[in-house]
Amino acid sequence: MIIVAPAAPSDVGAAAVVLAEAFADDPVTAPLVGGGEPADRQARLEHLFVALLRPAVADATVDLARHPGDPDVLGVAIWEAPGTVTSVVQLAAQLPSFARACGIGGLLRAASTKHAIDRHRPRSPHWYLQEVGVAARARGAGVGTALLRSRLAVVDAQDAAAHLESSTEQNRRLYRRHGFVDVGPVRGLASPPMVMSRPPASRRAGAGAAATRSATV
Repeated sequence: MIIVAPAAPSDVGAAAVVLAEAFADDPVTAPLVGGGEPADRQARLEHLFVALLRPAVADATVDLARHPGDPDVLGVAIWEAPGTVTSVVQLAAQLPSFARACGIGGLLRAASTKHAIDRHRPRSPHWYLQEVGVAARARGAGVGTALLRSRLAVVDAQDAAAHLESSTEQNRRLYRRHGFVDVGPVRGLASPPMVMSRPPASRRAGAGAAATRSATV
């Protein structure tokens, strides 16, 4: 059994470790911290995810997956709620962690990457899945599915849209099973992830009903 619950500030370190492990070979995220020894790259990725996690934990939009009664974090999902804007003050507070992760030159690459990705986000309100990762020891056990189902239940209760980018076909298959559809690649990146979108529940239900009527005519 897997339970999903919001992260607390005390969970940031453990959540960053899981995400750093999950994104060690990601073609978009990993290059932001550069090369070097695996242990050094892991440490820099952890600094990167600490910087991303802190503001989201404060907004209560980080979900953690665990086994009941076990404090070990199996998976992490970082979401942004509709209309959420990270303030300049919040970003400035995380600048030391970003600098330790990427270095000065890497900060410029990270800013350019973020700009390219943000240009493909919808202008209408939506939930945004910023990052999701599962610990290596827990992969294939339904952790990613549990994380998606938990937050998407909230999204559907609000009849809201959702949006993400995915770097691998394996992950895209999981997202498609949960209602996401391919939109197109992020332009301007060397290894462009696929933009994926999930319409509000009312629109998905309407599309399904229309397809059924068409099939029975």
